Order: sequence, then C-alpha cells, then structure tokens
Amino acid sequence: MAGSTSREKLSSVISNGDGARRELFLRSGLDAADIVHAHREALLVLRDSIENAHVDAYSDEAWPQEVVPAYERALLMAEDALTDGLRSATSDPGMGIDVDVHDDAQFDVLLALAPYTIHAEAWRQGQPLFSADDTGTALWISVTSQQETQLMSRLDALEITRTAFADRPR
Repeated sequence: MAGSTSREKLSSVISNGDGARRELFLRSGLDAADIVHAHREALLVLRDSIENAHVDAYSDEAWPQEVVPAYERALLMAEDALTDGLRSATSDPGMGIDVDVHDDAQFDVLLALAPYTIHAEAWRQGQPLFSADDTGTALWISVTSQQETQLMSRLDALEITRTAFADRPR
C-alpha cells in the first residue's frame, strides 16, 4: 500500500480533535465480494467525517461492467474540474479526481471505484481517514470507536467476518 511505511510507524490509536481513532487494515484472504463490501461499508461509515476525497480512474484490471458508468462519471468529473479551472490542463485526467462526498452522485462514484482503483483517499482536517490502493488489495482506515462499532455491525449484516479488518498491516 502506498504510504504504508509511514503508517506502520504510527501508533494503532491516533488522537485528534475528533477523539481517539483506531487504524484498521483489510486482511488478506477475503473473497472478491467481501473485499468490495469492506471498502464500501468503510466509506459509508466514514462519510460524515470526510472533508476531502479523491480517486484515480485507473485499475490494474479491467473495470467490472457494473462500475463502468462510475468510471465514466469520474472522467467527466475530472473534465468538469478542468473546465472550471480547478484542475490543470497538464494533469493526468484520470489521476486525483476530487470527490465531493456531500454530493450523492459523486460519493457513489467513490463507492463504486474504491474497491478497484489503484488509489483513493479521504481526509478530515488534513488527517487521512481512508486509503485504498492496489486494485482492492490494500485498504487502510482510521475510525473512532463508534465508527468501528458501526462498521462491524454493517459487516455482520452482510455476513462478512468481523476479522475482515485487523489492527496491523499484513
């Protein structure tokens, strides 16, 4: 995972203005559907905390057919940002596409692409909360105890093992 070296040096509990946050890492060995659900449920739980997010419209594998519309929407979002002067004309059109998580349509793009992208991130007050990398194989999140409880409840409802996340990188 990109940046995991610096994250590994961090304590598994981070304190900021929101209170204590715990770092969780996606475990290996999950089936593909559970990986997708883990990414999406983590984002749904974190949504209210996220201030800034971006996603890359690149994957190391072919985009699954069901997310192609989100991929196309992401490219349109990047094009709109260029037209609005929010992106440089020299920027790679598929890299670092800003996502307004308060806009349901844009958030849906992040939900769809995060499990498959080479990179997606979300922050609050300049602190990372979510990092997905390597076409679904690497996921790191920073959650409050309440968010962790919500996430585990959501995973339980989907019959995904509570051990999908660990407090140490693989």
